[in-house]
Amino acid sequence: MKKFFQEIKADIKFKSAGPGQKLTESVREKAPKEKSNQPALRQPRQGPTDEAQMAAAAALARLEQKQPRARPASSQDSTRNQMRKELQVEATVSGSSQAPGTNMVPEPKEEGSAPQAVPGVYFTCPLTGATLRKDQRDSRIKEAILSHFSVDPVAASIMKIHTFNKDRDKVKLGVDTIAKYLDNIHLHPEEEKYRKIKLQNKVFQERINCLEGTHEFFEAIGFQKALLPVPDQEGPEEFYVLSEAALAQPQSLEKHKEQLLCAEPVRATLARQRRVFRPSPLASQFDLPSDFFNLTAEEVKREQRLKSEAVERLSMLRTKAMREKEEQREMRKYTYTLLRVRLPDGCLLQGTFYARERVAALYSFVREALQSDWLPFELLASGGQKLSEDEDLPFNECGLVPSALLTFSWDSAVLEDIKAAGAEPDSSILKPELLMAIEKLP
Repeated sequence: MKKFFQEIKADIKFKSAGPGQKLTESVREKAPKEKSNQPALRQPRQGPTDEAQMAAAAALARLEQKQPRARPASSQDSTRNQMRKELQVEATVSGSSQAPGTNMVPEPKEEGSAPQAVPGVYFTCPLTGATLRKDQRDSRIKEAILSHFSVDPVAASIMKIHTFNKDRDKVKLGVDTIAKYLDNIHLHPEEEKYRKIKLQNKVFQERINCLEGTHEFFEAIGFQKALLPVPDQEGPEEFYVLSEAALAQPQSLEKHKEQLLCAEPVRATLARQRRVFRPSPLASQFDLPSDFFNLTAEEVKREQRLKSEAVERLSMLRTKAMREKEEQREMRKYTYTLLRVRLPDGCLLQGTFYARERVAALYSFVREALQSDWLPFELLASGGQKLSEDEDLPFNECGLVPSALLTFSWDSAVLEDIKAAGAEPDSSILKPELLMAIEKLP
């Protein structure tokens, strides 16, 4: 075999060596010929002939057949190979344009592209009713709280304490300390020492002064700053002193204390963005914007890289419990979900939900859109799985993230009554104002 390849190489070398010469030619006769050929361009090297290539391929095939067969793959090897294939598929999907209905993070849409069924995730400010984008929530709510000081300074300061400060443990400790100050005033109104709070006090500095909104709250309920002398100290110290007018209204102090203790952070509520679409064969296809995903495209690529490294470290088979746990972890990546309900007449009712919301929220959403909202009905997921309204399961544990199509079905008793009355079971069941705003699915 080695001799065969040497002959092929020699043949190629001989053909590319250029024109030959006679043995009887003298060196003097050869020199001018070589000199005259110098300006000419060198001919490119020719490749092997077709016959040589076919012969080489046949020889390589015979060599491969003589090699020993690889040992059969073990179960661990099979698992590794399967996971490698899955990762290759994921990488291919992430690198290509996203198809509707995929669970990967979609790339930003180019200008002039087809409109999406939902433009993004939006919220409603509970103070102003304004519709906010995802990135506007915190700033616009803070602006609304600050503007509320001109209307109700006590309520605004309470909202500021609970909303502006993110550490809930520190907020609770500070609020409890303020409540203790007010309790002492309420229980001992005649004692002057309880009506004064030293601002440089260690407890005040560590628990109250570090929280935004606490100074506004003290001033709103009737405390005033004053410099007072301190025994055994040369200079005066700054205190909060309760005014006589506020002291004369102990019920108001008690009311403000309860408001402070019972308050919650002001949070923007998720806008359902309810829409109704005409019947469409594309009902199960979803083209979601990036707002619906908890991970950015870069984070998804990083997770794929970590998965690839984990494959190499894999040394045991995954049990069913391990696979289910991994699936639940994947589902928790999603923060929001877009749900559509196919109604008996084929129309589609669409809304946006948190992935952690319960199934009962979807039943309430559908019921609000029905003409006869008191009649019992059922919602079926893909595969005919019935979702019970009493089932205390979030959408991400039901597999309804980041999008899903469900089917509306009347309760069997209601369906019999509809047929007995001679009505069509697939007639429109939505409120008239929703039917007037019906759209074509993008």
